[in-house]
Amino acid sequence: MYQGFQQLLVQKEDKILVVKFNNPRKKNCINFAGYKEMTRVLSEVNEDETVSIVVFTGVGDFFTAGNDLSQGMEITDMEAYFKKSNDTFKAMVYSFLNCTKIIFSLVNGPAIGIGATITGLSDVAWCADEAYFLTPFSKLGLVPEACSSYTFPLIMGRSKATELLVLGEKMSAQEAYHFHFVSRIFKLSELDSVVWPKIRQFSELPPKSMRECKRLINLPLQENLVRCNNAECEALLGRFKDDEFVQAVINFSMRKSKL
Repeated sequence: MYQGFQQLLVQKEDKILVVKFNNPRKKNCINFAGYKEMTRVLSEVNEDETVSIVVFTGVGDFFTAGNDLSQGMEITDMEAYFKKSNDTFKAMVYSFLNCTKIIFSLVNGPAIGIGATITGLSDVAWCADEAYFLTPFSKLGLVPEACSSYTFPLIMGRSKATELLVLGEKMSAQEAYHFHFVSRIFKLSELDSVVWPKIRQFSELPPKSMRECKRLINLPLQENLVRCNNAECEALLGRFKDDEFVQAVINFSMRKSKL
């Protein structure tokens, strides 16, 4: 259990499973293999009675800069590739929805795309004061993902959610706290002295009670989240074939070639 991960750094610390996005050279962007590993770790932890809390965070300065757009550029059968990628992504989101343990997003830096949307899926979200949240879906010719078309309006209201998901506005840590997207802002210098000791304290709470509390909190939301994940993934698959997305990928590759 928890062996053989390449894209994620997975460490068990007593009753806490720490999952770190581990691609600092690319600002912790997540590729196809990374999404499969996220699904795997959240499935495995459900079977581990010794873990009560899962903490997602990032190695280095970024939480994650989102999807790795450079993947798939050498693929010849793009339709099959996008279908497989979409199925993999949908399964990853379901693994969040089906995880019985408390999921913390400990956002240590910028959270872009999937970094922002999984924060909205988490049971508890804290962020560093240097962090920000950005979902440039429209700019990329895409649509909201990871149930964000449901969770963002639910958490922060329709107007602010539209600013982020449709208009691509950046949200600072202070705004995230103001709009209830995160419940605490911390200083990176306080990680070892304040933040981790507090999470370890939470991990000592009765585990069965924690799981049942989470189940009851999520019960009225679950059906809507499942429906939302299905609808978003269906829409994403359609956008992958659209000229807007194709042009966005071309523009991205051209920018990369000039670096």
